Amino acid sequence: MIRFEDVCYAYDGVPILRHVDFRLEKGEAVAITGPNGAGKSTLLKMINGLIYPELGRYCYEGEEITAAKMRDHRYSKWFHQQVGYIWQNPDSQLFCGSVEEELAFGPAQMGLSPTEINARVEDALELLGIESLRRRAPFTLSGGEKKKVAIASVLTMNPSVWTLDEPLNSLDGKSRQWLMEFLAALKEAGKTLIFSTHEVELVEYFADRAIRIDELHQVKVIGIRQVS
Repeated sequence: MIRFEDVCYAYDGVPILRHVDFRLEKGEAVAITGPNGAGKSTLLKMINGLIYPELGRYCYEGEEITAAKMRDHRYSKWFHQQVGYIWQNPDSQLFCGSVEEELAFGPAQMGLSPTEINARVEDALELLGIESLRRRAPFTLSGGEKKKVAIASVLTMNPSVWTLDEPLNSLDGKSRQWLMEFLAALKEAGKTLIFSTHEVELVEYFADRAIRIDELHQVKVIGIRQVS
């Protein structure tokens, strides 16, 4: 489903990903681990088609993801429906005037009917228990509420692949447990999950494998029992 072939990437000439090579299958839950600055967020951005390999190839469902490919509006629109991204900081993701508008934005871009958009919004509000927030502006919400709204805005798109950057960051104990159970339910439903994290608890809870990036920005794919 997702294939990296000898991928390299640098910021201002400084290598941040070195010769990355792995394959991820549909339905897997995969953790991206490693120290700060190792390249975890960079790898997630590349998986989401926001940046592109300088060397090597990244393929999604057999198609190489390049800047030229993503300039094809039809393909780019399809790709971003397939791969959902929940940023580490929800403020980077939320931009509409109300929670309700935020949840409706993605389905509207997909060209769904007003009836279908409304159904998806109502389902997401109910599933995440945020009905009372529907008319609130996202910037007025707490950190945990923003995280739920960010998740709900991806849920209404119903992507095949969920990517999350440090999903437990800044959450209290109750919210952390809720999110872990939510992600486990997505996996049970057959979704592919890729998440960066420092949290061994989250990795051990339901990840199948881990992509470990070390201080030298080199990557190793390991079995979950080896994560520590």
